[in-house]
Amino acid sequence: MTQVPLRPAVAALPAYVPGGRSPVGAAAFKLSSNENPFPPLPSVVAAIIDGAMDVNRYPDMYATELTEAIASRWGVPAASLVVGNGSIAVLGHVLAAVVDAGDEVVYPWRSFDAYPIAVAVAGGIGVPVPVTDDGRLDLVAMAAAVTPRTRVVLVCTPNNPTGPAVHADELSDFLAAVPRDVLVVLDEAYVEFVRDPLAADALAVFAGQPNVVVLRTFSKAYGLAGLRVGFAIARPRLASGIRATSTPFGVSHVAQLAAIASLRAADELLARVDAIVAERGRMLAGLRGQGWSVPDSQANFVWLPLGDRAVSFATAATEAGVIVRPFAGDGVRVSVGETEATDVLLEFAATFRH
Repeated sequence: MTQVPLRPAVAALPAYVPGGRSPVGAAAFKLSSNENPFPPLPSVVAAIIDGAMDVNRYPDMYATELTEAIASRWGVPAASLVVGNGSIAVLGHVLAAVVDAGDEVVYPWRSFDAYPIAVAVAGGIGVPVPVTDDGRLDLVAMAAAVTPRTRVVLVCTPNNPTGPAVHADELSDFLAAVPRDVLVVLDEAYVEFVRDPLAADALAVFAGQPNVVVLRTFSKAYGLAGLRVGFAIARPRLASGIRATSTPFGVSHVAQLAAIASLRAADELLARVDAIVAERGRMLAGLRGQGWSVPDSQANFVWLPLGDRAVSFATAATEAGVIVRPFAGDGVRVSVGETEATDVLLEFAATFRH
């Protein structure tokens, strides 16, 4: 039977694997998707309820009020902002705006699972560059991987799933080595959790580098993972091109209102981030105290480089009451959640190690 062929790049796409969920009827802490463990604030819930009354109407296609709120919060021009259905969707629009078929996109690996998918969908050729043994991006090797065919370099900081943040000096050296016509995307999905004093200031870098785009999201620190709101910060000309490739009405009215309400309640939400950072410190200290080798995490998760034991660790963890995210052959990512979840995780990890 004759069939409609898929594009070869699409047929070869790796499947994106979401974090595992609790089996029906089972009780386990979900530490597999880097979710914020706190429920929405009452003020955000009220905005969601208000927005539900208008779902018969199309949302503001350009998210005008939200864009202005983001511009005010981070001190960037509204013309430099593109809001989309989560930062990964915005990344797809960025790639669609600048990548032609056969162009190369350099990215770290292991890093965000969606990178090779987004690159292939855009028609690009992915060039993965291994991270270092301690989970850091090897920016020297990434710069060396740039060729005349390279259009984009993706810099995930803090890196998902390993955790370390890129330092200011290494990013400065990297940008000096990359041609100005190559777009550098700084993916900062976890920036609010960073406490490393040496970490790069992406907004300052953006102000001085015309070939830099910054990606951020409301999914993690702001706890809106279920509503999908992300944004890009780019030079107005680039932003206009990214906006042109975006899905019309890509951010729902409810999501826009929830994000605006979250910005108004930023102090309350960032206090929650401080609590998550403190719990991250407790998890890291507990694991290291048991003898585990754990990279420095500046995100809301920690990484255990377990290699071939990753899947068996995750399977046993689920049975013990915590669902974690295995990356077969590489390691396990554990999200920072409730204090009780950390207790269960540490108890299990001690048992598994011995």
